[in-house]
Amino acid sequence: MKLYMHPVSMTSRPVRLLIAEKGLDFEEQVVDLMSGEHHKEPFVSINPSRLVPVLEDGDFRLTESSAILKYLADRFDLPEYPKGLRERARVNEVMDWVNTNFYRDWGYGLVYPQIFPHHRRPSEEAQQATVNWGLENSRKWLAILDSHWLGHGNAYLTGNDITIADYFAVGLVTLGEIVRCDFSRHANVAAWLARMKQLGSWESVNEVFYGFAGSLKDKQFVAV
Repeated sequence: MKLYMHPVSMTSRPVRLLIAEKGLDFEEQVVDLMSGEHHKEPFVSINPSRLVPVLEDGDFRLTESSAILKYLADRFDLPEYPKGLRERARVNEVMDWVNTNFYRDWGYGLVYPQIFPHHRRPSEEAQQATVNWGLENSRKWLAILDSHWLGHGNAYLTGNDITIADYFAVGLVTLGEIVRCDFSRHANVAAWLARMKQLGSWESVNEVFYGFAGSLKDKQFVAV
């Protein structure tokens, strides 16, 4: 099996973390996002959306981080994707919530326009409006993450057992560390992040990500 990825990619990191934690046998192919390799052949033919990660399992090719996590969990019969109808539905619900609500404003509204030139808006007025909008909505979603998904004594997002929802979400939530978001005001989120960072593969999988964050340490950011 082969995974096209980049180690800084927020959506590659959850898949790489699951693979590392479960000891799955994979070949990794780095797609250099920083040089624009994802906009060139042969990768454009591999994924016309020009995004990582991409999974290849023989002649089967799959895109989208959330879908890849579900596929791997089923492919290797992992307990991180429960078989029970309602338990699995809850995992799917959280993953959809993170992807379509939280990540939209957190990533594409707040963080990406500040750290990636190709996400920056064409005028200062538009840039400021985008980031302010992202900040306001990110505060709302972070509060819901803290009080609802993690606010009932849950160790993890769907209960007391780790699932692929946690793997998926932690890669996106920690994006905020690049702009130095302060999670201490959200005690449940902070505790959950600390729990996830205790995974044995966390440091090795995220080494390049934190190196990238360190390269931006002198920049000023708008952050939660």
